[in-house]
Amino acid sequence: MSRSGKNKIVFTEGGICAPKGFRAGGVHCGFRKNTKKKDLGIIVSDVRCSAAAVYTQNKVKGAPILVNREHLKNGKAQAVICNSGNANTCAPGGVEIARATCRLAADALGMEAEDVIVCSTGVIGEPISIETFQNGIPRLVKKLSYEGSDEMAKAIMTTDTLKKETAVTFTLGGKKCSIGGIAKGSGMINPNMATMLSFLTTDIAISSDMLRVALERDIIETYNQISIDGDTSTNDTVSILANGLAGNPEIDAPGDDFNLFKEALRTVTVQLCRGIVKDGEGATKMIECVVKNAPTGSIARIIASSVIQSDLVKTAVFGEDANWGRVLCAVGYADADFECGHIDIFLSSSAGKIQVCRASEAIAFDEDHAKAILKQDELWITVDLHDGEKSGASYGCDLTYDYVRINGRYRT
Repeated sequence: MSRSGKNKIVFTEGGICAPKGFRAGGVHCGFRKNTKKKDLGIIVSDVRCSAAAVYTQNKVKGAPILVNREHLKNGKAQAVICNSGNANTCAPGGVEIARATCRLAADALGMEAEDVIVCSTGVIGEPISIETFQNGIPRLVKKLSYEGSDEMAKAIMTTDTLKKETAVTFTLGGKKCSIGGIAKGSGMINPNMATMLSFLTTDIAISSDMLRVALERDIIETYNQISIDGDTSTNDTVSILANGLAGNPEIDAPGDDFNLFKEALRTVTVQLCRGIVKDGEGATKMIECVVKNAPTGSIARIIASSVIQSDLVKTAVFGEDANWGRVLCAVGYADADFECGHIDIFLSSSAGKIQVCRASEAIAFDEDHAKAILKQDELWITVDLHDGEKSGASYGCDLTYDYVRINGRYRT
């Protein structure tokens, strides 16, 4: 819960089906060899929605992104379909297959193909066949359910070991509203998004323009602040559908309702970001770096990302070694303008909090206490610059032997 009082934001069950009027489902249809793993999922709204999406900054982009940019020019959509096991990137005829997938889904659902968002995740550069979609979509549509978030969340997983799913409720304009979300992502994760897909749903009434503004602002401090391994993927997509069925007065301009929606949205996306990095390939620990008292929010985020992306910081956390010099080093090479002579560094977890650096110099600290803090599976690194009033955060994980093992045989 991130608020108290009448506008409190409360976590709830149901994921992407928590908001009114959303169904979802998942099936296995042949993209993955393991028949016990679902590999095709769908989200459908009862009515057409305001819609928005953001994509990878990699210059090489998956075919679905090219199609989605066309479909979302009008800011409207009603369904999302996604397969796992094949990225449909650099695949022969990939764009046409993505378009054909939308047509198949639309025909089965009784809507226009342009109202379908299509996504793919998996191996890059593998051929992909429309026949697999033809086989799976009719069965998938039959499995649609208002309790189907779990099925969709599992269908988009690749090397993920944990399902990422969350939802919140809040009151807006006198109406009970909800936002739900699912995500996948475990490796090839770097700021400016990753091998990461996230699908968000809400029943609030909001214009397409304001929905796009909210999403684009949100990812600056959430999805663009996560890192697992420094690789930015080709297929990263975050989409959001808003169907208006909560019945609140439509948000069509900035104001208190818009601010509350943004806060609720961020509550969902931060939760999903933490889930992604906690499930980093081979990861044993989630790391959140918080930078305080920086000249600007942008500088704080740049420094936090520099720390989170440092392989030496990641390996020190894995080894439960309070090597704060690696943190200070990563702060120092961050590409930003700030004073670095008065930096304090703290480590904290459920086992407590300890200061390991004061005014950019060594101090005596209890190594056993520090190690106990680092043994926990969720860790916070706090960097206090004493050079302003702004803050920012970044999310990551440790770097382990298993990361190499998993990625050494990813394709096979």
